[in-house]
Amino acid sequence: MTKWVYPFGSGHADGSAEMLDLLGGKGANLAEMSKLGLPVPPGFTITTEV
Repeated sequence: MTKWVYPFGSGHADGSAEMLDLLGGKGANLAEMSKLGLPVPPGFTITTEV
């Protein structure tokens, strides 16, 4: 099953900075900032391959 939505927020993220091509710049960086514990509002990124 293909995953199209990657949630982030509250110190957790399914994506990472290494997924730049899949999540785009903003999505990858929001995921990485969330993992680092920076204050990021919860949200999600839809992949560029939909």
